[in-house]
Amino acid sequence: MVTLRHRPRTFVATLVASLAASLVVATLSAPSASAADGLVLHYPLTETSGAVAADHSGGGRNATVIGDATPGGSEGLQLGGVNGHVKLPDSVLRDLADVTVSLQVRISPDQATPYFIYGLGNSSGTAGNGYLFTTGNAYRSSIATGNWSTEQTVSAGRNLARGVWKTLTYALGGGTAVLYEDGVEVARKTGVTTTPAMIGGGTTTANYIGRSVYSGDRHLKGAVRDFRLYDRALTAAEAHDLGFVPVEEKARRDLAAIDLGDLSAVTANLTPPATGPYGSTITWQSDDEAHVSAQGVVTRPAAGSAPATVTLTAGAADQTRTFEVTVRPELTDVEKVTEAAAALTVWDADDIRGNLTLPTEGLHGTDVSWKSTKKKIITETGEVTRPEHGAEPERLTLTATVRSGEEQTKRRFHVTVAPKPEQQAYEGYLFGYFTGEGTATGEQVYFAASQGNDALKWDELNKGNPVLTSTLGDKGVRDPFIIRSPEGDKFYLIATDLKMNGNGNWDLVQRKGSRYVEVWESTDLVNWGQQRHVRVSPETAGNTWAPEAYYDESIGAYVVFWASKLYAADDPEHAGNTYNKMLYATTRDFRTFSEPQVWVDPGYSVIDSTVIKHGDEYYRFTKDERNNTSTTPCSKFILAEKSTELRDTSYDFVVDCIGKGSIRQGEGPTVFKSNTEDRWYLFIDEFGGRGYVPFETTDLASGQWTLATDYSLPSRPRHGTVLPVTKAELDRVRAAFP
Repeated sequence: MVTLRHRPRTFVATLVASLAASLVVATLSAPSASAADGLVLHYPLTETSGAVAADHSGGGRNATVIGDATPGGSEGLQLGGVNGHVKLPDSVLRDLADVTVSLQVRISPDQATPYFIYGLGNSSGTAGNGYLFTTGNAYRSSIATGNWSTEQTVSAGRNLARGVWKTLTYALGGGTAVLYEDGVEVARKTGVTTTPAMIGGGTTTANYIGRSVYSGDRHLKGAVRDFRLYDRALTAAEAHDLGFVPVEEKARRDLAAIDLGDLSAVTANLTPPATGPYGSTITWQSDDEAHVSAQGVVTRPAAGSAPATVTLTAGAADQTRTFEVTVRPELTDVEKVTEAAAALTVWDADDIRGNLTLPTEGLHGTDVSWKSTKKKIITETGEVTRPEHGAEPERLTLTATVRSGEEQTKRRFHVTVAPKPEQQAYEGYLFGYFTGEGTATGEQVYFAASQGNDALKWDELNKGNPVLTSTLGDKGVRDPFIIRSPEGDKFYLIATDLKMNGNGNWDLVQRKGSRYVEVWESTDLVNWGQQRHVRVSPETAGNTWAPEAYYDESIGAYVVFWASKLYAADDPEHAGNTYNKMLYATTRDFRTFSEPQVWVDPGYSVIDSTVIKHGDEYYRFTKDERNNTSTTPCSKFILAEKSTELRDTSYDFVVDCIGKGSIRQGEGPTVFKSNTEDRWYLFIDEFGGRGYVPFETTDLASGQWTLATDYSLPSRPRHGTVLPVTKAELDRVRAAFP
């Protein structure tokens, strides 16, 4: 139970009712009468439906709601962060010598940078070209006559709190810019020489709430309301009236914003905050320091004891909020083995088509061992031998024994191993790719099918629309890679968890980017299972790019490899300098992965490795990611190496600069063998240019690659993979995705 208390009894009912209505949302301000003077625009943004934001200034200059923006009534306009924004009328700054812009905003905790809360001005190409904007990043407002180099900025020098409503006001008058937060001045800049009227000579066509005038920036994610534009600089008193939050109200909001997580069965230390997002100092008390201290240190009752119930009390500005914490006792060995056994899973138990992951350690540090009733079919370490094609499926039982101390329990899994598929010749190719960050749907999975066995002639599938769309992580996927299982009848598609559309900050996504890969699996290339969001990179990684895989027969598992920037362990914010290395991990099921290891580190940045085996040699193709200079003539091109050991960390050099002279630069190589002859194709992504361009050779070891002629690729293919397929598979995907 969580309660809120205030010592004066007459305030309790009001406070609790206010909290019940909204824990973190401020009500719309009621400005003084004088603050209405000079209003040019006023959008309350409290509509409950429709795509019109009504102007309440009296000027009748309504605005348009666009993209993933949803009217939320008193909660304001909800912005999804993808493409949602408000398009204001043109030339809203015309003839303004002074200006005030004020609005209320709640920035989502996962807002990516850079972003504008609002931007009023013009764009030229991908850049801003004269504008006025505010951002919560180092909370600042800038006015500019051209691009960023002309900005005159007033800044509070710290980021805005996220997840709570803030009233932001920028007032510029007589060459002085003042920045207010919740009605209180937080920064001032004198000597500002740019006036709003100077922007575009009075003509502005890129006037937005929730969107930047730089096309590469992120859209705002969160909510906005009560946007006001004045033709004068409001006084400090007027700005105070617009946004001031009394100390007692700040305390109420700060207490309401506290989230200690699930307190019903606590087993680990808590983190009680010392300050709130509105700046209140929060103090804590515990009525049972022996089990939960005021600092959140948890001491569990002994095994076999009853749970401990503790009340934590948070206090701020003479108000309190209580949290009831239930501390779970230490587990007995019986409880440990019982819970650990229940948590075990044998994936695809009724249709096993490859080696299994049978864990030897379970929940709560328990030991797990396995027995198989048919060891020739499934060994006790998970190796699978499937029946021959045409035979009946094999049914057997796997028994897990889970131990802790002197206690143990068993759990049985009845499983079925499918027979091998019929081996058929490859008579075509399937091409999976993405199309780029230039469109909202470009960073999803697209398919194309070859025209029979012609590896250079392709038809786009699914009418040129994505076949798979990410709903997890960053909700964008790049660099899709498809691998066929060793026996041929299972497919895994893995991809980068990254969405650059509306972002453009490549440095940020290599410092704070995803450590996950996106995974789909299928048995027919048409029906793909539920997307999985699987972490593979360590905490020190800033990104996980272009995952690919190759099956290593020597260990009976897939080797999955990708590029990551690895930062120092004592640099949790990833603020230092480093470069991309190729990492790898092993897996049998694309669910459980080994700890990653460095695979390729030449001392400079490399990304986008791909592998093919021919004879006893593995050939690896990797992008040299260094900046192109006269001393690094092959940077931004593809390097070829070879080794007899897939996981070798020192491949032998074959050739570099592949494609130079035919393409400007290259990345995302995908390599595959012809179905009909000793010929190999290497598609290289000419990023910033044509996308994929095909090269070919009849001798992998020679390193001689020739630009292919008379080819017809899909219209916008970017980094992906080509998979040889049977006629039945080719016909099936063509029928499913016309």
